Amino acid sequence: MRFLLIPFFAVLASPAMAATGPFFSLRNTDFIVLLAFLLFIAILLYMKVPSKIATMLDARADGIRSDLDEARALREEAQTLLASYERKQKEVQEQADRIVANARTEAERSAQVSKDDIAASIARRLASAEEQLESARAAAVKDVQNRAVTIAVAAAKDVIASNMDAARANALIDESIATVKAKMH
Repeated sequence: MRFLLIPFFAVLASPAMAATGPFFSLRNTDFIVLLAFLLFIAILLYMKVPSKIATMLDARADGIRSDLDEARALREEAQTLLASYERKQKEVQEQADRIVANARTEAERSAQVSKDDIAASIARRLASAEEQLESARAAAVKDVQNRAVTIAVAAAKDVIASNMDAARANALIDESIATVKAKMH
């Protein structure tokens, strides 16, 4: 009904109403244009074009609505995937932090074990060096004592040989044999 009122008001406001002469005449071009327009509107209504246009617009709106619903669903799925990946990334980061902490602890433990091994090795080498030094000192003292004894024996031999007579030598030999026998038994 609205569609029919629009042309009617358009006719009333047209300059043809202000013109002289009959408006409802086939000679008036404005009247012919009005009739053609009304006929065109009537054909459109008879062919149900407005309902077809409304149907097409509704179908388009439904398509857009379904696209929006699908986009919403995809967005929710993407947010779920994002949250899942963020959780996994956080877990992987925590695992990496644990691995780094374990590696540091293991490195510190290995360093301490190495320090302890080096200290033990140095202590063994020092002990070995001290033993070798003590052994060399003992050998040197023994060598000095042996030389001193050899020199003393040689000197005593010379002194005794120059001061000794045969009777005194026999008495010393007997005394030495007795001392050896006493120490052996």
